Amino acid sequence: MKSKDCNDFYEGCRARAIMLALEEDRYTGDITTLATIDPRQGGSAVIKAKEDGVLGGSDVAMQVFAACDSRLSVVLHRRDGERVLCGEIILEVTGMLAPLLIAERTTLNFMQRMSGIATRTRGYVDKVSHTGTRILDTRKTAPGLRYFDKEAVRIGGGTNHRFGLFDMILIKDNHIDASGGIAKAIHRAQRYREEHKLDVKIETEVRSMKELQDALNCQPDIILLDNFTPALLREAVAFARSGRSIPLLEASGNIGMHNVAEVAETGVDFISIGELTHSVKALDLSMTIALV
Repeated sequence: MKSKDCNDFYEGCRARAIMLALEEDRYTGDITTLATIDPRQGGSAVIKAKEDGVLGGSDVAMQVFAACDSRLSVVLHRRDGERVLCGEIILEVTGMLAPLLIAERTTLNFMQRMSGIATRTRGYVDKVSHTGTRILDTRKTAPGLRYFDKEAVRIGGGTNHRFGLFDMILIKDNHIDASGGIAKAIHRAQRYREEHKLDVKIETEVRSMKELQDALNCQPDIILLDNFTPALLREAVAFARSGRSIPLLEASGNIGMHNVAEVAETGVDFISIGELTHSVKALDLSMTIALV
């Protein structure tokens, strides 16, 4: 898929997800707002941080408000990627009160999740900042929210791994076992890439030093060292860097805040962290209104 096609696809995912989130919330209408709010009533609202963190989702919030009423005026006091402190105003929105209230929960749901991911990612990035290692996400995202989850990782300073099954050949343990070994799996992948003229990288997982040696002989673009201890990672990195063909190296498995710096210090290029997106702690935000 060409870069422009990918960008169009991603933007389409984003737009559809925002509309789906609004539709599942309001369905036939916000009957509470319809029952209690004069449709001519104007107002404003502010979204504040209720704890410290890294902001994510402010651009999404603007899209949600615009989808509810294009006349709503949004002023951002903080931008994505900026640190926010408890009590700080993040944005202010002004216009008709009814669409503002309809947008409230969807806006906060996106912003709280994305800010939580951005905050956690920044914590990992800071832990490895003294090394050249980059923090990657995975495909362990909430169904339908992958675009936003991965955007939040970028906002937090992380790097996106593949978006889906279509933009990288990533040979995992089940592929290896089903193919009859690493060499067969990589060679098949290389032939497939050549035959279909795909502009994608080939990455393979390895689970032992023997599999690492087999993989190096086949020259993939990236090797994923899965569930290696830090000591074994150092040995694997030294071994991989001693050859003529030097692939990029990624570490994954049993890595958390407690040991990510130690893993980065082994010299790997990437560390992939599933919990960035599969175990999100939302950043607490709130919205309060004022009448005009």
